[in-house]
Amino acid sequence: MAKFVLSVFADEIAPDLQSQMDVLDKYGIKYIEMRGVNGKCIVDYSLDEVNDIKKQLDKRGFGISAVGSPIGKIGIKDEFEPHLKLFKHTVQIAKILGTKYIRMFSFFMPKGEPPEKYRDEVLRRWGEFVKAAEGEGVILLHENEKEIYGDTAERCLDILKSIDSGIVKAAFDPANFIQCDVKTYPDAYDLLKDYIVHMHIKDALYSNHGVVPSGYGDGNVKQILKKLKDTGYEGFLTIEPHLASFKGFSALEHDAKIDDTSGDGAKMFSIALSALLKILKEIEQPAEFE
Repeated sequence: MAKFVLSVFADEIAPDLQSQMDVLDKYGIKYIEMRGVNGKCIVDYSLDEVNDIKKQLDKRGFGISAVGSPIGKIGIKDEFEPHLKLFKHTVQIAKILGTKYIRMFSFFMPKGEPPEKYRDEVLRRWGEFVKAAEGEGVILLHENEKEIYGDTAERCLDILKSIDSGIVKAAFDPANFIQCDVKTYPDAYDLLKDYIVHMHIKDALYSNHGVVPSGYGDGNVKQILKKLKDTGYEGFLTIEPHLASFKGFSALEHDAKIDDTSGDGAKMFSIALSALLKILKEIEQPAEFE
């Protein structure tokens, strides 16, 4: 039986952790995909500081769905050793925060050059990540992202199959695929379905690549979630609003219970959440708020 647990990139609600938790508490959501805390990326904190952040989370009953790290978000020609050191630090952060998942990327490609030219170096670097993470109890989630090697479903699959490790899986982001003009369903989904263990919930339009609430774009979010339900997916759906440039708020007034009392970030989050809950209701799949 499928089990969808809601999580949020809460740094899009507010920079500071307490405000993030205040808003999520209103909705009974108790998981954060931790990326930014108090205006600083989580991977840039010392381990002692991360221990303090964990105490704050524990005090209010929050868990971490994944470390939303920037690992792999450097150029493929950039120096790798400092980045590998940061990755090893990130592994320890994940362990302190009590999550097995680390969201990662596959390096920005030089503009105007074919990504295939850098395939071997991408795989070499990911091989180093895997070697450093083995035995640490973590899962490395490759997220599709525009302008990296793994921006198409085919190249995502190439990474996953070539690395061929039980600790490397896929975080599937429909909006990011749309921004790369990739058809999310059935094409990308069918290619990657055996590796998907984590979902990012946002949508986008082919026409201008703008991010919109789930179900209002071309990402086939409803179809993907229905398929995940039917195949017994058990895991997180992490809401990533990214709606700063969205102009269609007024059109959603009748569909969404909009929170406009806690700033623009809370308003955008409430719209993104309402859009997701509408889809889940349509596919008759409840989400767990735990």
